[in-house]
Amino acid sequence: MTDVIFYEKVGCGNNTKQKAWLRAAGHNVIAKDLLTEPWTKESLEPYLAGLAVADWFNRAAPKVKNGEVIPEQLSAEQALALLLAEPLLIRRPLMQVADEYRMGFDAETVSAWLDVAGLPQGENLEACPRTQHPCATPESAS
Repeated sequence: MTDVIFYEKVGCGNNTKQKAWLRAAGHNVIAKDLLTEPWTKESLEPYLAGLAVADWFNRAAPKVKNGEVIPEQLSAEQALALLLAEPLLIRRPLMQVADEYRMGFDAETVSAWLDVAGLPQGENLEACPRTQHPCATPESAS
């Protein structure tokens, strides 16, 4: 059994499914709230390493969807500052196993990394399925 530290947006349906898949594969999921974690540059950077700046962002975040934040137009420094100021912009989940860090939930990558069988291949497991009532921003969440 592998301990997986799993930073999620509490109440996110996709994060709930992702945790269930990990548990079904025999992993111990230690769920933490991405939005209340006191992120610092040093604590967030390991998850970002090796990824393009644009891949750091949650594409379902309201500010990304409405064009207020355009990840492709940001420098690494600008992007990191935004992510630290507004964790809702962080692509999720963030997962840590020992000294390995991952961002996002790509089925092929997660399957290879954590030996999770049965993940839907070719499906975007990060896209928000809620089209009628998108997730609230932290200020408007109840």
